[in-house]
Amino acid sequence: MYLGYICRQGLGETDRLMGEVAALLRAEGLVLAGALQLNRALPGRARPAMDLLLLPDGPVLPISLDRGPAALGCRLDTSALEEASVVVAERLPAADVLFVNKFGKQEADGHGMAGSVSEALLAGKPVITGLADHFLEGFLRYAGGHARELTGEAGEIAAWLLEGHRAAAAAASAAKAAAF
Repeated sequence: MYLGYICRQGLGETDRLMGEVAALLRAEGLVLAGALQLNRALPGRARPAMDLLLLPDGPVLPISLDRGPAALGCRLDTSALEEASVVVAERLPAADVLFVNKFGKQEADGHGMAGSVSEALLAGKPVITGLADHFLEGFLRYAGGHARELTGEAGEIAAWLLEGHRAAAAAASAAKAAAF
């Protein structure tokens, strides 16, 4: 099972790295499903707006609510995340790898992209997700000991996901051959 997570310090660092990994896998000819987070600076705001680029080729959906310049709590638009999750689930069967921008409270509670993560893993597809420190415990509980922290750079992470894709393809080919 190839379930990896990235947990980088610094605003937008995990998102940047996941974008680099996605570009490397596309260059290898893999088809991607899922979402990459794009952070958009907002004038007069300390925190950026959050958008999702739905893989493989869009659209871009805003997923944050503007709660004002002094707001400190959660800004996630859960309805927009659920809308994005439906699109991801529809695209997953044609994909080689699943990208989940963040595994957060919604996923830990079985919502958001949790269903697509399960479906991808059941199909043998590698999954990569971003993770904030405060969601690590919930994610590890969800993963049940099957997750790997990906601490390397983009090339190393892409190589690991490519290895997972090749292992899944070999297993599918062997299963097909055994069926005949």
